[in-house]
Amino acid sequence: MKKTNWFGVAMLVLVALPLAAAETSPPDVVTVPSDIKRVIVVRLKYQTDLLKGLEDAVKNQHIKNAVILSGVGSVTSYRVHAVNNTTLPAKLAYSQHDGPMDLIAVNGYVLGGRIHAHITMTDNQKAFGGHLHEGTKVFTFAIVTLGLLDDDIDLSRFDDDNWR
Repeated sequence: MKKTNWFGVAMLVLVALPLAAAETSPPDVVTVPSDIKRVIVVRLKYQTDLLKGLEDAVKNQHIKNAVILSGVGSVTSYRVHAVNNTTLPAKLAYSQHDGPMDLIAVNGYVLGGRIHAHITMTDNQKAFGGHLHEGTKVFTFAIVTLGLLDDDIDLSRFDDDNWR
């Protein structure tokens, strides 16, 4: 009976695992089916930080995965970022401004309890927006509608720009 060299087998597995993981990339298109389980409407009041308020709502409602279906209201300040180049790695340009603006759209996702939201605002001349950051303060009110997705789906890498 031949004796198995378990140390050699373990070393082969340990060496091969990182290589296999490094060589594995996602397909060009990844799909994850889910039903919308229920809808939650969130209202944020005057001077509430929009991102922190959404984080509180997600925590208080025990939301793991959701799609941000809609959002409207007004803000007195914003802080956002947008991509600023066309080659990887992405470079981000941050912008912030104080002043009255209508919040005309909020969209994005809750991915494993983490919010990835984008906002569009308008002043009396133009529309603009970007990826939402802390420092965006609600003026009159903000209403954001969340469609809750299955808890058991894994969306954790969907906004990972290194997953390529």
